Amino acid sequence: MKDKLAWDYIVPVVLCKHLKNARPGLLAPTKIRKTIGGVLHHCAADAWEAMVDAAGKEQIVLKPTSAGDTYRTLAQQLAGFNQRYQLEPIEGQSTRTYEGKKWYLKKGMAPLAAPGTSKHNLGIAVDVANAKGHTLEWLVANVKNFGFSWEVVPEEPWHLRYVAGDNVPEAVNAWKESKNVVPNQQQG
Repeated sequence: MKDKLAWDYIVPVVLCKHLKNARPGLLAPTKIRKTIGGVLHHCAADAWEAMVDAAGKEQIVLKPTSAGDTYRTLAQQLAGFNQRYQLEPIEGQSTRTYEGKKWYLKKGMAPLAAPGTSKHNLGIAVDVANAKGHTLEWLVANVKNFGFSWEVVPEEPWHLRYVAGDNVPEAVNAWKESKNVVPNQQQG
């Protein structure tokens, strides 16, 4: 029997209407914007900023591990994938399928989704720096209030994705009202 993980809040992603037919990693500039530590789709950016603000009020610093751990273009995902995976089999290593071929994770490398399949390619995922200890405890207690969830990747407590779609969580709306954030109507 598997041990229950503290970060077991895992729900399916509901995409914002602006992302319904989007090509992962090839988002138009109108669909993404700069945010704290990187770039995200505007729905996820609002939720991320609201969550960062709430955490800060409790002396918890939330930030991405790097700017590349927010939105990633297809080219960025492909470059990272090619650094970490190879076609030559490596016994015992995890694999990914990409372009109909089985790729093997190089020893000592962290896993990465195949290009076009990562939630980072949709601008709705953030890898949170230092997602352990008090920071992880805060995330476990609060991510759902801001529309985030973990993915079914037990070895990645830092990987969050925005799952609320157009159903903006009350905590995000309250933050937007407190900051006088005007909804961005022209984004599509």
